[in-house]
Amino acid sequence: MVDAESDNKSLHILVEGHVQGVGFRYFVQDKAESLGLNGWVRNRYDGSVEIQAEGEQIDLQKLLDAVHVGPSRSMVFSVKNEWGESSSLYSQFSILPTE
Repeated sequence: MVDAESDNKSLHILVEGHVQGVGFRYFVQDKAESLGLNGWVRNRYDGSVEIQAEGEQIDLQKLLDAVHVGPSRSMVFSVKNEWGESSSLYSQFSILPTE
């Protein structure tokens, strides 16, 4: 028997550049929801955008690829990411308040 969650991973992403005030969080939320991912995205006070996502590794990689490009009005300078095991804490993908 194969565990259905065995391919599920978590991905933490920190995006720096001109990524606030350009629809970046909504772009991430739309992409994550279209891929069936759960988690959150939020602006940070330092001007970056932080993302925590969970789901199938192949779909998380698609999100990571999209984040490198971002929406048309953004300019991404740096993307840092860290892979981990899924915690299954999230049931949807949300936009959180700035932290």
